Amino acid sequence: MTDIAIETEGLTKQFGGFYAVQGVNLQVKRHTIHALIGPNGAGKSTCFNLITKFLQPSSGKIRLNGQDITTTKPAALARRGMVRSFQISSVFPHLTCAENVRVALQRQMHNSFKFWKPESVLHELDDEVDEILKSVGLWDMRGAMAVELSYGRKRLLELATTLALKPEVLLFDEPMAGMSTGDIQMVVDLIRKAAEGRTVLMVEHNMGVVADLSDTITVLQRGQVLAEGSYEEVSNNPEVRAAYMGGHA
Repeated sequence: MTDIAIETEGLTKQFGGFYAVQGVNLQVKRHTIHALIGPNGAGKSTCFNLITKFLQPSSGKIRLNGQDITTTKPAALARRGMVRSFQISSVFPHLTCAENVRVALQRQMHNSFKFWKPESVLHELDDEVDEILKSVGLWDMRGAMAVELSYGRKRLLELATTLALKPEVLLFDEPMAGMSTGDIQMVVDLIRKAAEGRTVLMVEHNMGVVADLSDTITVLQRGQVLAEGSYEEVSNNPEVRAAYMGGHA
């Protein structure tokens, strides 16, 4: 198996006469944390949505573990072990925390979701549900409805459901958006833990988080790759500094 988990070749997305992403060549090494950053309008979200197949590229190739996934649907990608999160929490609001995680775990039962059978048939998942909820600090709220959770805890629950899918590749779209300082540190620790034995690609604006977590950083500007390297390398790059108008890269 190739050492590259995710690869793009000439990835381009055109909206009319505007190129949101143009000729992006990206390589995300297996079992690393790779951050995609850039100033507003750089094309980060478009590139992320292309890789996760929520947008179809105008041209170029996308590969997962060396296999072409350019035309693969998002659900099929999830079945192949590539799972993404969203900026807005995507949990089921009127299910409990435990039920949300259990819905994700049912995928491994290979028999649909057994909606027509008694709930008791799903009790075999209870231990695993508890283990996942403990890993994200939500075990004491296992019976709480998701709608009752604070924003930060909803994001933790979303991470729990993502982990329940047993992904090989995790993609995070601004995982720290809207979080308090305390919640941010908790999620940083959880992402670091979740990344053990997995590949992570994330779009993130919080540069402290990027510096703390990332092995490799790709900087986009106007839909193209401006720089790539470690945090130290990109933060000291004069072009990156100019792109951020003198801010910290």
